Amino acid sequence: MRKEALRAALVARLEADLATARAAHDAAIEGATHEEARPENDKDTRGLEQSYLARGLAQRVAELEAAVAAVPAMTLAKPGRVAIGAVVTVEEEARETRFFIAAHGGGVVLPGEVTVITPTSPIGRALLGRVVDDECELTAGGKRRTLVVVRID
Repeated sequence: MRKEALRAALVARLEADLATARAAHDAAIEGATHEEARPENDKDTRGLEQSYLARGLAQRVAELEAAVAAVPAMTLAKPGRVAIGAVVTVEEEARETRFFIAAHGGGVVLPGEVTVITPTSPIGRALLGRVVDDECELTAGGKRRTLVVVRID
């Protein structure tokens, strides 16, 4: 799959996540301000808990809005060195995995079994700046891993 298509798929996923987060935020605000959320006694914290949830969801909405704005403007890296916007194929224990390096959306699996990783993730940090045939070691999830860069698109 082409990088432009991967970027478009990532934007679509982020937009869907944003719509879901906005709906959840609206529901949390409604729950926090609803008449039934008024405390019945000094130990009743339903309204307070809903307001905490609404605040957390507002932060998530803001993060997703920033991601939806940033990803379409993201430069797609030219083949050569691993950078943001690159699609990298690595080999680990005789198994190949493809990663799309983007500033947002880490963990999202795109069509073609391409996993989005960010430059701040352990794998992203280990791969940035590498070239084909480079080997890098990292610790992720308490496990020592060795990745070999097979291809950079």
